[in-house]
Amino acid sequence: MTPFKLQIITPEKTFFDGEVEQVIARTTVGDVGILKGHEPYCAALGVGQMRVMVNGEFRRAATSGGIIKVLKDRTTILVQTCEWAEDIDVTRANAAKEAAEARKKSAADDKELALAEAKLQRALNRIDTASFIK
Repeated sequence: MTPFKLQIITPEKTFFDGEVEQVIARTTVGDVGILKGHEPYCAALGVGQMRVMVNGEFRRAATSGGIIKVLKDRTTILVQTCEWAEDIDVTRANAAKEAAEARKKSAADDKELALAEAKLQRALNRIDTASFIK
């Protein structure tokens, strides 16, 4: 496959900046695959996994909330959080899951319940992504 430029940017840093052969990202309406020469495209990203092919091998990352913008010569992904599967602290993710479940049970209103559910989804995504480590 022909490589193209990919930038993944979080509020804290440029997470990735390099050449890739393919990106598969979780949009709010399903997964989208990007190859070099993809038509210009923009979509919202939800909580999910992203796969990035570098030198013929996929790397998997946990992401949460953002946008993907595809131009003829490059793709830019802006996300709230992004973490490679091998960098995920599973113990911490499990603790976050338990805290979110407890917070869901004790939520006083719909706003607290929605916040707890969002935290739970992010923790579950991180745990699931980490499970793909070889």
